[in-house]
Amino acid sequence: MPIEDKNNNNSNQLKHIQIGGRKSKLAVVQSELVKQAIQTYYPEIDCSILALSTLGDKVQTQPLYTFGGKSLWTKELEILLIDQIDEFPKLDLIVHSLKDMPTHLPEEFELGCIFQREDPRDAIVMKKGSQFKKLSDLPSGSIVGTSSIRRSSQLIKNYPHLKFESVRGNIQTRLNKLDNPLNEYCCLILASAGLIRLGLGDRITSCLDDVYYAVGQGALGIEIKKNDQQIKQILKTIEDPIATICCLAERSLMRYLEGGCSVPLGVNSSFNPETSILNLKGVIVSPDGKISIEDEINKSIDISNDETLKRDCELVGIELGDLLKQKGAKEILDKIDMTRNINARPTEV
Repeated sequence: MPIEDKNNNNSNQLKHIQIGGRKSKLAVVQSELVKQAIQTYYPEIDCSILALSTLGDKVQTQPLYTFGGKSLWTKELEILLIDQIDEFPKLDLIVHSLKDMPTHLPEEFELGCIFQREDPRDAIVMKKGSQFKKLSDLPSGSIVGTSSIRRSSQLIKNYPHLKFESVRGNIQTRLNKLDNPLNEYCCLILASAGLIRLGLGDRITSCLDDVYYAVGQGALGIEIKKNDQQIKQILKTIEDPIATICCLAERSLMRYLEGGCSVPLGVNSSFNPETSILNLKGVIVSPDGKISIEDEINKSIDISNDETLKRDCELVGIELGDLLKQKGAKEILDKIDMTRNINARPTEV
């Protein structure tokens, strides 16, 4: 993938970059990672971070799909990409967990960069002192805490002997609930990337290699004002080329299926830079785990320039989407009413 010269003259004119993100501990860590990366290449540019609480941070009791889904994480910050408001400064970019970033952004904004994909797999975190390592080891009827319809639908299919219950809160809150002796949870299912970034990788008991992960999971998405060429050139330097290819295809698949963070779409992707072959796998599982549809695509990606790369990734997602639709994926998605379905899960961590 072509990389812009990090010493581009346009970047040298910029003296300060205002980074925005959510106020959770994980979000702040992610913003700091982006700040450090920018300043590694552009030490002459000062970067500061605005950590802002959003409605999604404040509401911890009601499933997110009942009042706006993933747009809750973006709207308030996006306003500041347009202009300064009261005491809040104008932002140059917003750092998101890519899996929480809508595939359809308002026309004023764009995905400026995909940055640093950590391990995208889901992790099993057993209660402290547990003798068990894997879900298959747990006794029948054991309660597993999870937070997404994607996870729960696949887990119900793969581990029908277990019970899966929704659990909300940030990562530390969930871990505290798990370790409480009075709590019935035997383990939690969490994204490996979040645990690793918070320095909690030692809590990972094992990873779920048999569960397809969320679109964009483990990667960071940086949102910018549309056509901000100066910021875009700087972000080009820090992007993760392989993650960009994989995640663009994953997001194309989700967009084509009209899915969001609270639908049972799972993916698995890999890109071989030597052969330029992208492998994208997708699965749709009904919330009760009874119907499962999956397929995969292997395609060559033209990485000679950004436009051909984006085009090819988009087509891979669409082609896989068509294969899944032919097998009945759309029917599964159409039957899911995210405001009423009691099996639905809120946005995942």
